[in-house]
Amino acid sequence: MCYGGENNMKVVIMTDSCCDLAISFVRENKIEVMPLIVNIKGEDIPDDLGETLENKEFYNALRGGDLTSTACANTFEYIKSFKKHVEKGEAVIYIGFSSGLSGCINSASIARETVLEEYKDADITVIDSKSASLGLGLIVHYGCNLLNRGYTKEKIVEWIEENKLKVNHWFTVDDLNHLKRGGRVSQTAATVGTVLHIKPIMNVNNDGKLIPISKVKGRKKSIRTLAEIVKERIIESEKQVIFISHGDCIEEAEHLKNLLLEENKVKDIIINPVGPVIGSHSGPGTLAVFFIGEER
Repeated sequence: MCYGGENNMKVVIMTDSCCDLAISFVRENKIEVMPLIVNIKGEDIPDDLGETLENKEFYNALRGGDLTSTACANTFEYIKSFKKHVEKGEAVIYIGFSSGLSGCINSASIARETVLEEYKDADITVIDSKSASLGLGLIVHYGCNLLNRGYTKEKIVEWIEENKLKVNHWFTVDDLNHLKRGGRVSQTAATVGTVLHIKPIMNVNNDGKLIPISKVKGRKKSIRTLAEIVKERIIESEKQVIFISHGDCIEEAEHLKNLLLEENKVKDIIINPVGPVIGSHSGPGTLAVFFIGEER
């Protein structure tokens, strides 16, 4: 763990499990991850980046017809985590799942105010990433890189606030019925789209909300469209790490990676599964790409 700040205070980066980062990266960088909850068959299971519930098992359950529900960590859990670091004299940067899609930021903000009532000098920053899945993961990834390079807490927070709305989220899904259950598309649109093999192209906007942008016919076309969007919108690609997340469709994620490498010179491309909380709403076959552009 690196140190930063004028007083050489240890800086801790926290996030939540909707970052969809690899557990190896989280451990290597000593990131604290607040687990959200997914309920399957009446059982609450922590979304802890695949340790308790393997992604393959989760997506097989969805394919088998199991219905799921999700919940963010409660305020008490945030209070407990924040206090743990404050009592050690550590500064905290919490980078949370978009307030446009969950209540995580609200819970964290309430927890921060509660801790400050007891510890007046506590150094806790709560950042609404306005991002989801590996879009959030990308921001955490860059934040960790800055921390490891010796940047102060203030400079890391400044960079994130200046760049978070440049993080592009573009994705498609294979089965519209999961979006229908979440109220993202109508019953009619889901039925017609399924019959006609219509695939939506969607993104996350500046309010951190999921919005449909266009429709294409067929899965192959939807994947090619994602690659075309990256080529059109990415800036300084050779300096960037592109992230791809997938709902248990690794072959198609690898195909998208190959399409991107054909058209773009990039620093790296990282592929990781969509976890069960976001996957509950997007379903198997979700394919998403994340990168930095001039704007979203």
